[in-house]
Amino acid sequence: MLNTKVMTAFAALALLAACQSSTADNAATGAGAAASTSAGPRPGSQEDLVANVGDRVFFDTDESSIRADQRTVLERQSAWLARYPQVTVQLEGHADERGTREYNLALGQRRANAARDVLVAGGTAGARISTISYGKDRPAALGSTDDAWAQNRRAVTVVR
Repeated sequence: MLNTKVMTAFAALALLAACQSSTADNAATGAGAAASTSAGPRPGSQEDLVANVGDRVFFDTDESSIRADQRTVLERQSAWLARYPQVTVQLEGHADERGTREYNLALGQRRANAARDVLVAGGTAGARISTISYGKDRPAALGSTDDAWAQNRRAVTVVR
């Protein structure tokens, strides 16, 4: 029994010593700092678009025209796309839950096309942009409230 306790104590000391020397080695070489520091999103990625530009614009009820307060998001996206000419995107059109499935699919398509038109007008080649409508099938927010509906009336730019 005493032998087991002594062996356990030595094992614990060995583990502690191993951890301590590993930490000291990392501090001396700077490896610990490099391993824990995040470089941020990869340039030209979906994460980069979301973090630095914004990936969505919102619409008024039953509307597909780009609101003035949303146009700046698409202008930033156009500039971002100019920086990354190899990137292609898909614009997803969405609607809130009200209305028929067919109506909302058509409305989502008009919203995606409206966002696409702004990007093309900003200098992005149309061949780099595809569109799709999900209508009311992919809500960003669940619920039958004004806030949920407002979040679901959108066009989202997705890097392909």
